[in-house]
Amino acid sequence: MLSKFLPTWLWLNLRRQVRSHDSSAGMFAASIQPSLVSLFSSTGSEPLGLFSSHVDASLPSDSFICALNDASSQPPPSPPRVLVGSRQDSEDVSPDYALGQTVLHIQSPTLRNTFIRCPPAQATNENSVRSGRLRQQLGLKHPWMHIQVRDLRKEWAFEVGIVDQSGREGIVRCATFQREPKLKLGSRPLLILPLSFPPPSSRPLTSWCTVALNLPSLLPHFSSATLARANDDESHSTSMRTGPSAVAQVPSGIYSHVSYVKVYATCRLRRIWFSEGGPQQQLPWEFGLYGSE
Repeated sequence: MLSKFLPTWLWLNLRRQVRSHDSSAGMFAASIQPSLVSLFSSTGSEPLGLFSSHVDASLPSDSFICALNDASSQPPPSPPRVLVGSRQDSEDVSPDYALGQTVLHIQSPTLRNTFIRCPPAQATNENSVRSGRLRQQLGLKHPWMHIQVRDLRKEWAFEVGIVDQSGREGIVRCATFQREPKLKLGSRPLLILPLSFPPPSSRPLTSWCTVALNLPSLLPHFSSATLARANDDESHSTSMRTGPSAVAQVPSGIYSHVSYVKVYATCRLRRIWFSEGGPQQQLPWEFGLYGSE
């Protein structure tokens, strides 16, 4: 949990900032930031305490977010919700294929309408969120982001907003449905990167992995003319687009901080954290992925 790495007074102050309506403040902007900050843990007492969540109300059976044991998929979600992608096609798999831990299950056939977000969106409508109005920023300055996720063989995406030292913001979206890197220019430039998992035919020992992003290394790509000219992927141009808007200055130069994190359906999530040292940094034991017995 985040409270494990922050003094009690700092944790309480952070929770107050989340509930405030000061959109100019950053959740961590005025905080002393340790080298490792856990933003989300599925086994914490309040896993979504720093997040807002959204589901597609038009799909009550298929679009939902719930906590369950990864190995047993218990407890099942309440009716009419029905789990997808929770069982494997073959019994001949490693005992570590699933986790013997509580995880967050995010499911929907409509990716853009089912997600969790930190900081919580404070705007009253989607247009305000897209344009950047009324948005509180996360304010974490760590260069590395890590996310522990399970591949459910469904389309999935996550986003992280990064800001340079001049205050210019860009969005990095990693998506399993993206085939080539692409840059969309707008009020907040969007860099879309392909994300892939090992195919089932390779018989991976586990369906879980840790995705690590070096955020400063992504800033130069917002100025790439080649990516900006890349052909649109029409198959998903409407399901995840950010909408038409005026073109803003692209972020460049020196990395400053993270503005937000957003995780879409469909996946299972164990932890999200930020670090100074990247994948080589020594982690506490509870950051490990433990298989079912």
